[in-house]
Amino acid sequence: MKSFLWAVIIAVVGWFLKRVFERFLDKKFGKYADVLADALIGAFDAAYNHMQEYLKTHTLTEVVTKAENNDPEAQFCLGLMYYFGREVAKNYSEAVKWCRKSAEQGYTDAQSFLGGMYLNGEGVKQDKTEAVKWLRKASEQGEAYAQCLLGSLYDEGDGVKQDKSEAIKWYRKAAEQGNEIAQNNLGVMYKNGEGVQQDYSEAARLFRKSAEQGHDDAQCNLGIMYDNGYGVTQDKFEAVKWYRKAAEQGHAHAQSNLGFMYSNGYGVTQDKSEAVRWYREAAEQGYAHAQYNLGAMYYNGEGVTQDKSEAVKWFRKAAEQGYTPAQNALKNL
Repeated sequence: MKSFLWAVIIAVVGWFLKRVFERFLDKKFGKYADVLADALIGAFDAAYNHMQEYLKTHTLTEVVTKAENNDPEAQFCLGLMYYFGREVAKNYSEAVKWCRKSAEQGYTDAQSFLGGMYLNGEGVKQDKTEAVKWLRKASEQGEAYAQCLLGSLYDEGDGVKQDKSEAIKWYRKAAEQGNEIAQNNLGVMYKNGEGVQQDYSEAARLFRKSAEQGHDDAQCNLGIMYDNGYGVTQDKFEAVKWYRKAAEQGHAHAQSNLGFMYSNGYGVTQDKSEAVRWYREAAEQGYAHAQYNLGAMYYNGEGVTQDKSEAVKWFRKAAEQGYTPAQNALKNL
Protein backbone atom coordinates (compact mmCIF):
# COMPACT_ATOMS: atom_id res chain seq x y z
CA MET A 1 0.00 0.00 0.00
CA LYS A 2 2.84 2.39 0.90
CA SER A 3 4.55 1.88 -2.45
CA PHE A 4 1.27 2.56 -4.23
CA LEU A 5 0.76 5.79 -2.26
CA TRP A 6 4.30 6.95 -3.05
CA ALA A 7 3.71 6.21 -6.74
CA VAL A 8 0.57 8.38 -6.64
CA ILE A 9 2.42 11.16 -4.79
CA ILE A 10 5.29 11.09 -7.28
CA ALA A 11 2.86 11.23 -10.20
CA VAL A 12 1.03 14.20 -8.68
CA VAL A 13 4.29 16.00 -7.94
CA GLY A 14 5.45 15.36 -11.50
CA TRP A 15 2.21 16.84 -12.87
CA PHE A 16 2.46 19.82 -10.51
CA LEU A 17 6.11 20.45 -11.42
CA LYS A 18 5.24 20.39 -15.09
CA ARG A 19 2.51 23.01 -14.69
CA VAL A 20 4.70 25.21 -12.45
CA PHE A 21 7.72 24.99 -14.76
CA GLU A 22 5.63 25.66 -17.86
CA ARG A 23 4.28 28.89 -16.34
CA PHE A 24 7.69 29.87 -14.94
CA LEU A 25 9.59 29.17 -18.15
CA ASP A 26 6.99 30.78 -20.36
CA LYS A 27 7.77 34.07 -18.61
CA LYS A 28 11.53 33.61 -18.76
CA PHE A 29 12.06 31.96 -22.12
CA GLY A 30 9.00 32.82 -24.23
CA LYS A 31 8.68 30.69 -27.35
CA TYR A 32 11.41 28.31 -26.15
CA ALA A 33 9.54 27.46 -22.96
CA ASP A 34 8.15 24.11 -24.12
CA VAL A 35 11.52 22.70 -25.19
CA LEU A 36 13.27 23.81 -22.00
CA ALA A 37 10.35 22.91 -19.77
CA ASP A 38 10.30 19.29 -20.94
CA ALA A 39 14.03 18.88 -20.39
CA LEU A 40 14.01 20.59 -16.99
CA ILE A 41 10.92 18.77 -15.78
CA GLY A 42 12.48 15.45 -16.74
CA ALA A 43 15.69 16.25 -14.87
CA PHE A 44 13.93 17.56 -11.78
CA ASP A 45 11.40 14.74 -11.72
CA ALA A 46 14.24 12.18 -11.92
CA ALA A 47 15.99 13.99 -9.06
CA TYR A 48 12.82 13.88 -6.96
CA ASN A 49 12.52 10.13 -7.54
CA HIS A 50 16.20 9.69 -6.62
CA MET A 51 15.61 11.50 -3.33
CA GLN A 52 12.52 9.42 -2.56
CA GLU A 53 14.42 6.18 -3.11
CA TYR A 54 17.33 7.35 -0.96
CA LEU A 55 15.03 8.32 1.90
CA LYS A 56 13.52 4.84 1.98
CA THR A 57 16.77 3.61 3.53
CA HIS A 58 18.11 6.74 5.26
CA THR A 59 16.74 8.92 8.04
CA LEU A 60 17.22 12.68 8.04
CA THR A 61 19.92 12.35 10.71
CA GLU A 62 21.78 9.78 8.63
CA VAL A 63 21.57 11.96 5.51
CA VAL A 64 22.94 15.00 7.37
CA THR A 65 25.74 13.00 9.00
CA LYS A 66 26.81 11.47 5.70
CA ALA A 67 26.59 14.81 3.90
CA GLU A 68 28.75 16.49 6.55
CA ASN A 69 31.24 13.63 6.11
CA ASN A 70 31.51 14.52 2.42
CA ASP A 71 29.41 11.70 0.95
CA PRO A 72 28.42 13.08 -2.50
CA GLU A 73 25.13 11.20 -2.82
CA ALA A 74 24.05 12.27 0.65
CA GLN A 75 25.03 15.85 -0.13
CA PHE A 76 22.98 15.74 -3.31
CA CYS A 77 19.96 14.25 -1.56
CA LEU A 78 20.20 16.78 1.27
CA GLY A 79 20.24 19.51 -1.36
CA LEU A 80 17.12 17.99 -2.91
CA MET A 81 15.43 17.82 0.48
CA TYR A 82 15.99 21.55 0.89
CA TYR A 83 14.83 22.18 -2.67
CA PHE A 84 11.58 20.21 -2.37
CA GLY A 85 10.99 20.92 1.32
CA ARG A 86 11.09 17.23 2.23
CA GLU A 87 11.59 16.74 6.01
CA VAL A 88 13.26 20.18 6.18
CA ALA A 89 12.03 23.70 5.46
CA LYS A 90 12.31 24.59 1.77
CA ASN A 91 15.47 26.66 1.25
CA TYR A 92 16.91 27.13 -2.24
CA SER A 93 20.16 28.63 -0.94
CA GLU A 94 20.81 25.53 1.17
CA ALA A 95 19.83 23.37 -1.80
CA VAL A 96 22.46 25.10 -3.94
CA LYS A 97 25.07 24.81 -1.17
CA TRP A 98 24.72 21.03 -0.81
CA CYS A 99 24.27 20.33 -4.51
CA ARG A 100 27.43 22.32 -5.21
CA LYS A 101 29.42 20.32 -2.65
CA SER A 102 28.28 17.13 -4.37
CA ALA A 103 28.81 18.50 -7.88
CA GLU A 104 32.36 19.60 -7.07
CA GLN A 105 33.14 15.97 -6.25
CA GLY A 106 32.01 15.01 -9.75
CA TYR A 107 28.59 13.61 -8.81
CA THR A 108 26.78 13.84 -12.14
CA ASP A 109 23.19 14.07 -10.90
CA ALA A 110 24.17 17.01 -8.69
CA GLN A 111 25.99 18.71 -11.57
CA SER A 112 22.88 18.38 -13.71
CA PHE A 113 20.58 19.67 -10.98
CA LEU A 114 22.89 22.56 -10.13
CA GLY A 115 22.91 23.52 -13.81
CA GLY A 116 19.12 23.58 -13.72
CA MET A 117 19.13 25.84 -10.66
CA TYR A 118 21.46 28.30 -12.39
CA LEU A 119 19.25 28.19 -15.45
CA ASN A 120 16.16 28.95 -13.35
CA GLY A 121 17.84 31.42 -11.01
CA GLU A 122 16.75 29.47 -7.94
CA GLY A 123 18.96 29.98 -4.89
CA VAL A 124 21.48 31.76 -7.10
CA LYS A 125 21.41 34.65 -9.54
CA GLN A 126 20.36 33.33 -12.94
CA ASP A 127 23.52 32.61 -14.90
CA LYS A 128 23.18 30.66 -18.13
CA THR A 129 26.93 30.46 -18.67
CA GLU A 130 27.32 28.79 -15.28
CA ALA A 131 24.33 26.57 -16.07
CA VAL A 132 25.98 25.41 -19.29
CA LYS A 133 29.25 24.76 -17.43
CA TRP A 134 27.62 22.33 -14.99
CA LEU A 135 25.38 20.71 -17.56
CA ARG A 136 28.39 20.10 -19.79
CA LYS A 137 30.30 18.46 -16.92
CA ALA A 138 27.39 16.10 -16.30
CA SER A 139 26.81 15.52 -20.01
CA GLU A 140 30.41 14.56 -20.65
CA GLN A 141 30.05 11.91 -17.95
CA GLY A 142 26.99 10.51 -19.71
CA GLU A 143 24.13 11.94 -17.62
CA ALA A 144 21.15 11.70 -19.98
CA TYR A 145 18.97 14.49 -18.59
CA ALA A 146 21.91 16.90 -18.66
CA GLN A 147 22.62 15.87 -22.26
CA CYS A 148 19.00 16.49 -23.19
CA LEU A 149 18.96 19.88 -21.49
CA LEU A 150 22.29 20.88 -23.03
CA GLY A 151 20.89 19.86 -26.41
CA SER A 152 17.87 22.07 -25.76
CA LEU A 153 20.10 25.06 -25.00
CA TYR A 154 22.05 24.56 -28.24
CA ASP A 155 18.77 24.02 -30.08
CA GLU A 156 17.47 27.42 -29.00
CA GLY A 157 20.75 29.33 -28.60
CA ASP A 158 20.19 29.99 -24.93
CA GLY A 159 23.38 30.44 -22.88
CA VAL A 160 25.38 29.25 -25.89
CA LYS A 161 25.56 30.19 -29.55
CA GLN A 162 22.75 28.42 -31.38
CA ASP A 163 24.09 25.30 -33.06
CA LYS A 164 21.60 22.76 -34.38
CA SER A 165 24.34 20.20 -35.11
CA GLU A 166 25.53 20.39 -31.51
CA ALA A 167 21.92 20.08 -30.36
CA ILE A 168 21.57 16.93 -32.46
CA LYS A 169 24.78 15.53 -30.95
CA TRP A 170 23.54 15.87 -27.35
CA TYR A 171 19.96 14.85 -28.09
CA ARG A 172 21.27 11.71 -29.78
CA LYS A 173 23.49 10.77 -26.84
CA ALA A 174 20.55 11.08 -24.46
CA ALA A 175 18.11 9.39 -26.86
CA GLU A 176 20.41 6.39 -27.21
CA GLN A 177 20.16 5.96 -23.44
CA GLY A 178 16.37 5.79 -23.77
CA ASN A 179 15.63 9.36 -22.65
CA GLU A 180 12.11 9.93 -23.95
CA ILE A 181 12.39 13.72 -24.00
CA ALA A 182 15.53 13.62 -26.12
CA GLN A 183 13.96 11.03 -28.42
CA ASN A 184 11.04 13.36 -29.04
CA ASN A 185 13.24 16.42 -29.51
CA LEU A 186 15.52 14.55 -31.90
CA GLY A 187 12.43 13.39 -33.77
CA VAL A 188 11.36 17.02 -34.18
CA MET A 189 14.79 17.85 -35.61
CA TYR A 190 14.48 15.04 -38.17
CA LYS A 191 10.90 16.04 -39.01
CA ASN A 192 11.88 19.66 -39.63
CA GLY A 193 15.31 19.00 -41.13
CA GLU A 194 17.10 21.10 -38.51
CA GLY A 195 20.77 20.23 -38.08
CA VAL A 196 20.20 17.03 -40.01
CA GLN A 197 18.74 15.99 -43.36
CA GLN A 198 14.95 15.83 -43.16
CA ASP A 199 13.82 12.25 -42.64
CA TYR A 200 10.19 11.58 -41.78
CA SER A 201 10.77 7.85 -41.26
CA GLU A 202 13.47 8.49 -38.67
CA ALA A 203 11.29 11.14 -37.03
CA ALA A 204 8.39 8.68 -36.77
CA ARG A 205 10.70 5.99 -35.34
CA LEU A 206 11.95 8.35 -32.64
CA PHE A 207 8.47 9.67 -31.85
CA ARG A 208 7.29 6.08 -31.41
CA LYS A 209 10.11 5.23 -28.99
CA SER A 210 9.25 8.26 -26.89
CA ALA A 211 5.48 7.85 -27.21
CA GLU A 212 5.65 4.25 -26.02
CA GLN A 213 7.24 5.56 -22.83
CA GLY A 214 4.22 7.80 -22.32
CA HIS A 215 5.67 11.15 -23.42
CA ASP A 216 2.66 13.27 -24.38
CA ASP A 217 4.44 15.53 -26.91
CA ALA A 218 5.72 12.47 -28.75
CA GLN A 219 2.29 10.83 -28.69
CA CYS A 220 0.79 13.93 -30.28
CA ASN A 221 3.65 14.12 -32.79
CA LEU A 222 3.23 10.46 -33.72
CA GLY A 223 -0.49 11.10 -34.17
CA ILE A 224 0.35 13.92 -36.57
CA MET A 225 2.65 11.63 -38.55
CA TYR A 226 -0.14 9.04 -38.94
CA ASP A 227 -2.73 11.72 -39.62
CA ASN A 228 -0.71 13.08 -42.55
CA GLY A 229 1.17 9.98 -43.70
CA TYR A 230 4.59 11.40 -42.86
CA GLY A 231 7.15 8.59 -42.64
CA VAL A 232 4.36 6.04 -42.07
CA THR A 233 1.37 4.82 -44.04
CA GLN A 234 -1.45 7.28 -43.44
CA ASP A 235 -3.82 5.82 -40.86
CA LYS A 236 -6.49 8.04 -39.28
CA PHE A 237 -7.42 5.35 -36.75
CA GLU A 238 -3.84 5.14 -35.54
CA ALA A 239 -3.69 8.93 -35.46
CA VAL A 240 -6.75 9.01 -33.19
CA LYS A 241 -5.19 6.39 -30.92
CA TRP A 242 -2.09 8.50 -30.29
CA TYR A 243 -3.95 11.80 -30.10
CA ARG A 244 -6.17 10.24 -27.45
CA LYS A 245 -3.25 9.02 -25.36
CA ALA A 246 -1.77 12.51 -25.32
CA ALA A 247 -5.13 14.23 -24.89
CA GLU A 248 -5.91 12.14 -21.83
CA GLN A 249 -2.69 13.48 -20.30
CA GLY A 250 -3.93 17.03 -20.82
CA HIS A 251 -1.95 17.82 -23.98
CA ALA A 252 -3.78 20.80 -25.52
CA HIS A 253 -2.60 20.33 -29.12
CA ALA A 254 -3.63 16.67 -29.05
CA GLN A 255 -6.99 17.56 -27.50
CA SER A 256 -7.62 20.07 -30.28
CA ASN A 257 -6.62 17.55 -32.95
CA LEU A 258 -8.80 14.88 -31.39
CA GLY A 259 -11.70 17.32 -31.41
CA PHE A 260 -11.12 17.90 -35.11
CA MET A 261 -11.14 14.15 -35.77
CA TYR A 262 -14.48 13.77 -33.98
CA SER A 263 -15.91 16.83 -35.72
CA ASN A 264 -15.12 15.41 -39.15
CA GLY A 265 -15.42 11.68 -38.48
CA TYR A 266 -11.78 10.92 -39.29
CA GLY A 267 -10.69 7.65 -37.67
CA VAL A 268 -13.76 7.71 -35.39
CA THR A 269 -17.52 7.86 -35.76
CA GLN A 270 -18.43 11.51 -36.26
CA ASP A 271 -19.60 12.97 -32.94
CA LYS A 272 -20.00 16.74 -32.69
CA SER A 273 -20.63 16.65 -28.93
CA GLU A 274 -17.39 14.78 -28.38
CA ALA A 275 -15.64 17.27 -30.65
CA VAL A 276 -16.93 20.11 -28.48
CA ARG A 277 -15.72 18.31 -25.37
CA TRP A 278 -12.14 18.05 -26.63
CA TYR A 279 -12.10 21.54 -28.15
CA ARG A 280 -13.21 22.88 -24.78
CA GLU A 281 -10.49 20.97 -22.90
CA ALA A 282 -7.85 22.54 -25.15
CA ALA A 283 -9.50 25.96 -25.30
CA GLU A 284 -9.58 26.25 -21.52
CA GLN A 285 -5.81 25.75 -21.55
CA GLY A 286 -5.49 28.75 -23.86
CA TYR A 287 -4.92 26.85 -27.12
CA ALA A 288 -5.95 29.40 -29.76
CA HIS A 289 -6.85 26.97 -32.57
CA ALA A 290 -9.23 25.11 -30.24
CA GLN A 291 -10.72 28.37 -28.98
CA TYR A 292 -11.53 29.33 -32.55
CA ASN A 293 -13.01 25.90 -33.34
CA LEU A 294 -15.06 25.93 -30.15
CA GLY A 295 -16.35 29.36 -31.12
CA ALA A 296 -17.32 27.99 -34.53
CA MET A 297 -19.21 25.10 -32.92
CA TYR A 298 -21.20 27.57 -30.80
CA TYR A 299 -21.78 29.87 -33.77
CA ASN A 300 -23.16 27.03 -35.93
CA GLY A 301 -24.87 25.12 -33.12
CA GLU A 302 -22.87 21.96 -33.75
CA GLY A 303 -22.61 19.66 -30.73
CA VAL A 304 -23.97 22.46 -28.52
CA THR A 305 -26.99 24.73 -28.43
CA GLN A 306 -26.33 27.63 -30.78
CA ASP A 307 -25.06 30.61 -28.79
CA LYS A 308 -23.51 33.46 -30.74
CA SER A 309 -22.45 35.38 -27.63
CA GLU A 310 -20.50 32.32 -26.49
CA ALA A 311 -19.04 32.04 -29.99
CA VAL A 312 -17.85 35.64 -29.82
CA LYS A 313 -16.29 34.98 -26.41
CA TRP A 314 -14.14 32.16 -27.76
CA PHE A 315 -13.33 33.94 -31.04
CA ARG A 316 -12.14 36.91 -28.99
CA LYS A 317 -9.90 34.73 -26.78
CA ALA A 318 -8.26 33.28 -29.88
CA ALA A 319 -8.05 36.65 -31.61
CA GLU A 320 -6.29 38.20 -28.60
CA GLN A 321 -3.52 35.65 -29.16
CA GLY A 322 -3.12 36.84 -32.75
CA TYR A 323 -5.01 33.93 -34.33
CA THR A 324 -5.94 35.33 -37.76
CA PRO A 325 -9.04 33.17 -38.53
CA ALA A 326 -10.59 34.28 -35.22
CA GLN A 327 -9.77 37.92 -35.94
CA ASN A 328 -11.41 37.58 -39.36
CA ALA A 329 -14.44 35.85 -37.83
CA LEU A 330 -14.98 38.77 -35.46
CA LYS A 331 -14.73 41.27 -38.32
CA ASN A 332 -17.33 39.36 -40.32
CA LEU A 333 -19.92 38.98 -37.56
